[in-house]
Amino acid sequence: MISFSVTALVFGVVFLAELPDKTALAGLVLGTRYRASYVFAGVAAAFAVHVALAIAAGSVLTLLPSRLVQALTGVLFLAGALVLLMKKDETEEDVRKPADQSFWKVSGAGFMLILVAEFGDLTQIMTANLAARYDDPVSVGLGAVLALWAVAGLGIVGGQALMKRVPLRLITKVAAVLMLGLAGFSLFEAVAG
Repeated sequence: MISFSVTALVFGVVFLAELPDKTALAGLVLGTRYRASYVFAGVAAAFAVHVALAIAAGSVLTLLPSRLVQALTGVLFLAGALVLLMKKDETEEDVRKPADQSFWKVSGAGFMLILVAEFGDLTQIMTANLAARYDDPVSVGLGAVLALWAVAGLGIVGGQALMKRVPLRLITKVAAVLMLGLAGFSLFEAVAG
């Protein structure tokens, strides 16, 4: 059964962590050049693959003793927060333009871009951690994939407007603070467990 509280928590954490990521900017660039629905189809498929891989990795972690998983999760969340806090501002990346703009070419370009760029990314690692932490792969997977799709949609359709209203640094700081909170909670549970 799906836990809406776990899904909502995962959505919030992954959404905030992914928002300042390079893939949001890449989606923005692709969205300005090509039909948004074509770009989104490819990007959404790539994110679904990444979430499935992360959930599988997180599910393997649940086989370990719970205190060890809590400690490992806490350390990984702490590392993720530090990465976000020390992250330099990113700029738009050049994206190679497909020769034709058919659905398969555009969505394929979006799929490959995200598949390569996001492999081993912070949000994929966070999703694996959250899957291990909550031992609820469906709720975690649903929250993560919806968050990634939401960021992709924002990046493709309305990224410029959002970035004009909300500073990227603020979004990054909020995501880092949330991750610090999750790290503290996980480490507390590992010690107090």
